[in-house]
Amino acid sequence: MSQSNRINGGQIDRSKTFRFTFDGHSYTGHPGDTLASALLANGVRLMGRSFKYHRPRGPISAGSEEPNALVHLRSGARQEPNTRATVAELFDGLTATSQNAWPSLKLDAMAINDKLNSFFTAGFYYKTFMWPAAFWEKVYEPIIRRAAGLGALTKEEDPDEYDKGFAHCDLLIIGAGPAGLMAALTAGRAGARVILADEDFRMGGRLNAETFEVGSMAGADWAAGVVAELAAMPNVRLMNRTTIVGAFDHGIYSAVERVSDHLPVPMPGKPRQTLWRIYSKRAILAGGATERPIAFENNDRPGIMLAGALRAYANRWGVAAGDRVAVFTNNDDGLRTAKDMQAKGVDVAAVIDSRAGGDLLPGIRHLQGAQVVDSSGRLGLKSITVRSANGQTETIACTALGVSGGWNPNVNITSHHRSRPEWREDISAFVPGTGGPAGLTAAGAAGGDLSTHGALRSGQAQALAALADLGITAKAADLPQAEDAPINVSPLWYVHEGKGRAWIDQQNDVTVKDVKLAHKENFTSVEHLKRYTTLGMATDQGKTGNVLGLAVMAELTGQSIPATGTTIYRPPYTPVAMGTLAGRSRGKEFKPFRLTPSHKWASEQGAIFVEVGNWLRTQWVPKPGETTWRESVDREVLATRRSVGICDVTTLGKIDIQGTDAGAFLDKVYANTFSTLAVGKCRYGLMLREDGMVFDDGTTARMGEHEFVMTTTTANAVTVFRHLEYCRQCLWPDMDVQIISTTEAWAQFSVAGPNARKLLQKLVDQDISDAAFPYMGAGNITIQGLRGRLFRISFSGELAYEIAVPTRYGDAMIRKLMEAGAEFDAIVYGTEALGVMRIEKGHVAGGELNGQSTALNMGLGKMVSKKKDSIGMVLSQREGMNSPEGYRLVGVKPVDPKASISAGSHFMEIGAPVELASDGGWLTSKVYSPHLGCDIALGYLKAGDQKIGRRMRAVNFLTKTDTEVEIVSPHFFDPEGERLRG
Repeated sequence: MSQSNRINGGQIDRSKTFRFTFDGHSYTGHPGDTLASALLANGVRLMGRSFKYHRPRGPISAGSEEPNALVHLRSGARQEPNTRATVAELFDGLTATSQNAWPSLKLDAMAINDKLNSFFTAGFYYKTFMWPAAFWEKVYEPIIRRAAGLGALTKEEDPDEYDKGFAHCDLLIIGAGPAGLMAALTAGRAGARVILADEDFRMGGRLNAETFEVGSMAGADWAAGVVAELAAMPNVRLMNRTTIVGAFDHGIYSAVERVSDHLPVPMPGKPRQTLWRIYSKRAILAGGATERPIAFENNDRPGIMLAGALRAYANRWGVAAGDRVAVFTNNDDGLRTAKDMQAKGVDVAAVIDSRAGGDLLPGIRHLQGAQVVDSSGRLGLKSITVRSANGQTETIACTALGVSGGWNPNVNITSHHRSRPEWREDISAFVPGTGGPAGLTAAGAAGGDLSTHGALRSGQAQALAALADLGITAKAADLPQAEDAPINVSPLWYVHEGKGRAWIDQQNDVTVKDVKLAHKENFTSVEHLKRYTTLGMATDQGKTGNVLGLAVMAELTGQSIPATGTTIYRPPYTPVAMGTLAGRSRGKEFKPFRLTPSHKWASEQGAIFVEVGNWLRTQWVPKPGETTWRESVDREVLATRRSVGICDVTTLGKIDIQGTDAGAFLDKVYANTFSTLAVGKCRYGLMLREDGMVFDDGTTARMGEHEFVMTTTTANAVTVFRHLEYCRQCLWPDMDVQIISTTEAWAQFSVAGPNARKLLQKLVDQDISDAAFPYMGAGNITIQGLRGRLFRISFSGELAYEIAVPTRYGDAMIRKLMEAGAEFDAIVYGTEALGVMRIEKGHVAGGELNGQSTALNMGLGKMVSKKKDSIGMVLSQREGMNSPEGYRLVGVKPVDPKASISAGSHFMEIGAPVELASDGGWLTSKVYSPHLGCDIALGYLKAGDQKIGRRMRAVNFLTKTDTEVEIVSPHFFDPEGERLRG
């Protein structure tokens, strides 16, 4: 198809031609085009369908505020939904498809919703889908889910990379229009470190879309000259294709740079997009303003757009949106559109000016005091109906209509700290209010200065003020001459005539009637209005429609617009892809991970790893011939209990606590006493929260008179350390205590089993016989001359030790242990086998330490000493937490050894109905015990200590299982502890 709507001029490179497709049809464009401008140049006005009613829609803007022209960009794994065609740069080979339409954009079956619009008015989802109740899950919800959303995600993995960056500056300038360029020029010449960020690929803002001069040259040329000067300054960083999406604390701004979106495929080694964190001392918002429409019946047809966009397509991209255009305006800016279109040789049918008086453009028909009341054209505008000042109506044929209802300063970023904008009557718009982000000011149209001269003046003034705050001397240069026309606007928010629908929020299909219905049903608060009608909740955040909706509500309530109020904008300013937020955190790098000292050795053995917090721990180590994980785990358990097994327990938190008050400090943070612990001994400790619930458990060893080594669970290693620091610094700052985390400093291995002592004695230089190193002993040792630590503690119920060496020797240590253990058939066991052995012994772990358990629940109530004060002791004595009928830790096994049970199952009496009232507790952890030959579990059962020996049911609502079980002691294996003391 030829570019039938391409006209002279514009900032495109006509020497090159790009070929692209939209919905399978081939078109051509030029470098400098956007997808929207190229489609319009080829006579394509229909680019999308609305969300709710699936009405035909075309672009109404030429920028990021676009609510209608949303498309799928690219194909396959790189398919990107909900891309605004108005900002998507054209490249050769671009592939775009329409969305939210079936089977095609022109013939959309879901357009039936438009015929049924009376059933889908504002708030319909609050009033429907309620009967019959059984229909919700099987009928209503599936239909709603299929209808939800606009674009579709590809199910293929994104092949592109995304990155994150950090930048620092004295002055961040948001927007590179006349105000932003003048501010950057002022600060750059003063030597300040400046970042100038603009979402467009061509800096200059509205200067690129206008025909007036700046400094006796075309505004676009002046902008290009300033950009060139700034680019030559080493202290200035220009970031085009970069949108500032959020303002955060301490002068930090978030920005998205579209590094490679304008290319078919990113350059080698380059990301597609980068998420920047910019640290600024001061910032200036020079983001311009967004034109607003005037609502009238059927004002959403393709071909009806904002007047400023109409002339932007003509002036910047050399595109006439239609072969015969009209302009509907309530201000002088609309006249500028008519004048520019006429100068481009486009037939201007009429200017419909709602004001009774005003300037008249020669050679153009003016209808003053008139209003557009309707339009026609199924898939694109064909004509408009105009009511003149005398009440008569006429039909005017046109294929494009530019609508100008005034301009709204882009205040969004200033509201990100909950600052509410303030109303200015002279421009009939909101401007930035007080209480915005510290150090941020607004300049140019964003601050309410809507003329070019006003933008240049305020840009320079705000830069000088910001630099003065920073102690940087700057000079005010002479401003270039520019237009300084006054703002002549007579507010007209919507046309009252007509029984049809007048559209306010075009993406979410919110109409004037919807706002009136919200008022009728008393949803008059702006927050209620927003949620009841979905006004401003689309991807454009109401950039073009919010003020119109507020004006309609203000009229209905008899209040002024500022009295009616406004909602607060939130980050991001424009939509941000999830991949951009994730950056490199995907796949293996989804989150930071840590490797244990034995990881390399374990990998060599073919170990299977599991994520435990940030650590990758050995889960089990399969051997040849083993076909299931259960075979491997059973073998590891049996081999450990038969001879000796080794487990890497480096991940346990390790905290060194030293000082003359170290023992007294531990007495305060632990529920049991540690100040009386003898040097060279370990003790199991229980830590409570302030509310008396169990926080963490572990062992602490006394290595010297004033030196302790605490171990914590892997999950709470960081949390416990932070807690101790808080206690040390805030609760008891006068105590002589110093703490340091040494988790990373020591590689630690558990050596467990009947032959554990024999294995270690081959390596440890000291005597570790039972007499010399008894149960719960601890001490500094040497391993063939290498310093280390040894603790005689057991989590498996076997004779066991934990041996620690400096982390750098961890790999050598595991190899040495396996070498020394060869004669004992030593094996390495993983977390699964560890879990089996700890449940066989009744030791609590993550499933039991769930943040809702007390020491009494776990059968450890006697450990909470009442002879001293400690964190959580007092509240642990509350009556409700000490009820005899409360939860108690019990063991569980199926009556039928072949039956299966599962964690999360609930205890119920035999014969009791399966309902909440019958719930007696739940199973917290479950494993298969190769020694007992059946599943076993731990669980919390109401009055469980009184029900040992009873039979109950374990009911799982998810797996639909109901198993008869026996309640037993949680100590399934060696209940007297003879093996661990051997």
